[in-house]
Amino acid sequence: MTETSAARTEADAADVDATTSVDLADTTVLADSDADQADNDELVDEADDDGSDDEAGDDAERGSGKRAGQSDAELFAQSEIAADYIEGLLDILDMDGDIDELVSAGRPMVEVLGERLDNLVGPRGATLEALQELTRLAIFRQTGTPSRLLLDVGSYRANRRKELAGVARTAVEKAIASGEAVRLEPMSAFERKCVHDVVNASEGVRSESEGVEPSRRIVVHPA
Repeated sequence: MTETSAARTEADAADVDATTSVDLADTTVLADSDADQADNDELVDEADDDGSDDEAGDDAERGSGKRAGQSDAELFAQSEIAADYIEGLLDILDMDGDIDELVSAGRPMVEVLGERLDNLVGPRGATLEALQELTRLAIFRQTGTPSRLLLDVGSYRANRRKELAGVARTAVEKAIASGEAVRLEPMSAFERKCVHDVVNASEGVRSESEGVEPSRRIVVHPA
């Protein structure tokens, strides 16, 4: 190999290393931003429903930087970005599904319906939660704005919400009958919000969350 060829090879290798470093740095920044976004999302979601007014107020204040002032058109644009991302993923996985994008309750949403989509949901919705975070990151990459996109696959969230309503009602009845606090199993932020909604609509009880992820759970107290 001539000295000139060797020099070019070393230069090319340096360019590759530099490019890789930039890509890794960009990924790290995006991942950190998405992690901060996820923390804020939980505060915002639970702020509306936690049993303690003081705690709810504190959480709402800490989560008040939550994409305020976004129009429905901007939110729908996020849904479209998410739908494109999910469509590409389905193509890669050779899976079929109908994708609907919409805006509901001030949040962008994407619903995927079809058969044999269980692998996108995973045990207790764990894969769905991870996929939702990846989709939010895809939105952030294109818009530079964190998103509170809600992703549902195979109506999992809708069905789970119904199941959790029953769990919450049972806990309410037990707390009232026994006069003692009822601790539920650890749940995701989405699941906890579903339970808080039911408890807050019930008389004679209040709810609060305790613990840290992944063991954070709801406690239902008699009022």
